[in-house]
Amino acid sequence: MKSCLITGLIGSGKSEVCKILRQKGFPVYDSDSRTKALYASDPSLVARVEAATGLEKARWKELFSQPEKLEALEAIVHPVVLQDFRRFAGEQSRELPLEPFSEQWVFFESAIAGDKPLFRGAFDKVLLLRAPKEQREERNSAAAQRQTLQKEIGEWDYLILNDGSLEQLRSKTEDFLNLLCAEGRALTDKQL
Repeated sequence: MKSCLITGLIGSGKSEVCKILRQKGFPVYDSDSRTKALYASDPSLVARVEAATGLEKARWKELFSQPEKLEALEAIVHPVVLQDFRRFAGEQSRELPLEPFSEQWVFFESAIAGDKPLFRGAFDKVLLLRAPKEQREERNSAAAQRQTLQKEIGEWDYLILNDGSLEQLRSKTEDFLNLLCAEGRALTDKQL
């Protein structure tokens, strides 16, 4: 099974694209919700992060203004998330997704994974979603609050410019899937 990172700044349309992928029958790993589930299921993970950062879980939002402590959290949590993703990918059904898609793909949704060294090279392909700042802020109020914390990745295989309607995004996602799943093609840096 091949893997593809779906990334982009907050409000760029990652969740909507992943919703479309799920509707097509593709497995999608939502790193935000899975990380929360990992914290809930593994108290030792929370304890290790609290010890490394000196902050109780209820105060973890403070980590965004303390880069060294945020790095300590990431050094503990990111390997666990990557391992969980690999387990998730391995458990997926071997049935082919709906036609015309002929390859098995699993998708990893994350705003930050493309920018972190641990995740580089972990995926066969990377899809970057890009949207104008005003539209991102309109779609998700957290986009404005986290603007200084976000960094768009510089290396990607596919780019969807999400600057239009939901129907246009759906069409661009269909085009992306057709390109991604086309057998025998070596396509890189393709903007949709």
